[in-house]
Amino acid sequence: MQYLLLIYSSESATQQLDEAERQERIAVYRAYTESLRKADVVLGSNRLQYTSAATTVRLIDGKPQVLDGPYSDSKEQLAGYYLIDVPNLDAAIAWASRCPGASYGVMEVRPVWAPPYDNPASV
Repeated sequence: MQYLLLIYSSESATQQLDEAERQERIAVYRAYTESLRKADVVLGSNRLQYTSAATTVRLIDGKPQVLDGPYSDSKEQLAGYYLIDVPNLDAAIAWASRCPGASYGVMEVRPVWAPPYDNPASV
């Protein structure tokens, strides 16, 4: 079953890291990503740019309203994700707890709808 591991962290804290701390964090994420690859469970992953680069779009009376910035203001922002394929929620939680983001932010584990998408019982 596929799960999305969503990494939430404080952008302001991340931006305050010095170069050595930044490089250490990158190395820890590379090691984590490599462990996912060796276990053959990762389907995709990406780090996201800061929320200052975000654009929010919603329809109002059928017309798009475009706003600069993220959908919501919060203490922690969506920083990146891993899409994994593991047997069950317990396995997904185990991988999420090993993610470096769990030590300085929050990990959200979300199952991905399996086809057919119109049948909630298929998850």
